[in-house]
Amino acid sequence: MSNRRDFIKKTTLGTLAVSAIFGLEGVAQNTESTELKAVKKVKKPVVISTWNHGLPANQETWKQLKNGKNALDAIESGMKIPEADPNVRSVGYGGYPDREGKVTLDACIMDHNSNCGSVSFLEGIMHPISVAKRVLQNTPHVMLSGQGALQFALAEGFKEENLLTPESEKDWKKWLEESKYKPVINIENHDTISMLLIDADGNLSGGCTTSGAAWKMHGRVGDSPIIGAGLFLDNDAGAAAATGLGEAVIRTAGSAMVVELMRQGKSPFEACKEITERIYNKHKNHKDMEYLQVGFIALNKNGEHGAYSLRSGFNYAVSDDEKGHRMEDAQFKMSWK
Repeated sequence: MSNRRDFIKKTTLGTLAVSAIFGLEGVAQNTESTELKAVKKVKKPVVISTWNHGLPANQETWKQLKNGKNALDAIESGMKIPEADPNVRSVGYGGYPDREGKVTLDACIMDHNSNCGSVSFLEGIMHPISVAKRVLQNTPHVMLSGQGALQFALAEGFKEENLLTPESEKDWKKWLEESKYKPVINIENHDTISMLLIDADGNLSGGCTTSGAAWKMHGRVGDSPIIGAGLFLDNDAGAAAATGLGEAVIRTAGSAMVVELMRQGKSPFEACKEITERIYNKHKNHKDMEYLQVGFIALNKNGEHGAYSLRSGFNYAVSDDEKGHRMEDAQFKMSWK
């Protein structure tokens, strides 16, 4: 009897041991399978930026990255292209002035460690993106504004110059004949340039620069220099940037919300779409609605990009090793009437 009991006991233990081994092996296999499914190939580097004038900016940024420059230096180099182009009437030199005939500039820049620098209501400096980068590097602050931003720029060696071109001055004087403030956004594909990139190390960075809304009140600041509105990134989740009517983006902390949705697992396109539609729902009965345009671009940690806009007409530049430099049209909620 004892031998029989010992035999049954040993057999039972053996069966349990084998089951445990195979069970654990199954768990290990399942875990390995889950991990393999979770691994996604990261596309890098990738550079995206808003509007047609984003294409030459992208090309310069791409060249700088390939030459070994760090992300912030590359963004600065790319953004200086439209800032210095008098034909880009909403960024830097040649940008449309405010209702007093003064060109005022906003810009910001942010790196993968969440270091950021910003300038707003800056006059007389050709490259506000460069001043914003110096704020990041050389001050304990995030944002400098107005005369303080100008004083800082001059102390850093920047040259003060007139940014109002004859063409923009002529348009301003024509506007003065009726002096009606009614933004006409993206009809000529002229608006803020926002840029996002993922570098060869898989780190995210971004920047924005603009001369803001034409004929705005003197002192008006839009979303572009505001971290969390015009630009936001979290290196664990993704990066987003905005274009369009800044007031609407500020009211909804637009770019920060896009990044949070990517953190929750949404694709860049899905995140841009959801926040654009949220802005629409909050503004559909607003006085600004008849001329409201808002668009977002976004880039996640896998190098996937996406964009979406409230109205038709928004496009953005994309640069990567796979397809080179090109323009892509953003999907949109509605067409202009």
